Amino acid sequence: MLVLNGPNLGRLGVREPDVYGALSLADLREQVAGWSDELGVGAEVRQTDDEAELVHWLYEAVDSGAHVVLNPAAFTHYSYSLRDAAAMVTKAGLVLVEVHISNPMAREEFRHTSVIGPVATGTVAGFGFDSYRLALLAVVAKA
Repeated sequence: MLVLNGPNLGRLGVREPDVYGALSLADLREQVAGWSDELGVGAEVRQTDDEAELVHWLYEAVDSGAHVVLNPAAFTHYSYSLRDAAAMVTKAGLVLVEVHISNPMAREEFRHTSVIGPVATGTVAGFGFDSYRLALLAVVAKA
């Protein structure tokens, strides 16, 4: 399973800790490793600020048959190339769960639209890092 993270998530713990919490990307990697071990699945956590790299990781998921937990971050709201790559994942019969640390619907209006949500298997948002745990559980339940 791939746990993919978009722009600015490499700055977790530093960027807006009142919104995203005080834990870092390294902390997220550690927590995901523990949760995936408990569930008996492998999970690789990646982060990039590069839209093209994220798209290519989704192609990799399709080609390798890997389910995906995806935090598209700012790309959530406007990246049609990411949306189309995410659609390839679900059309290949794989699970793709969109995840957000904060609740975009409780934030600025521009964050209320997700171009990823309509092609995702489901969305988990607003539970901090626990959103990832819930997404992992969803992938295991749906796979």
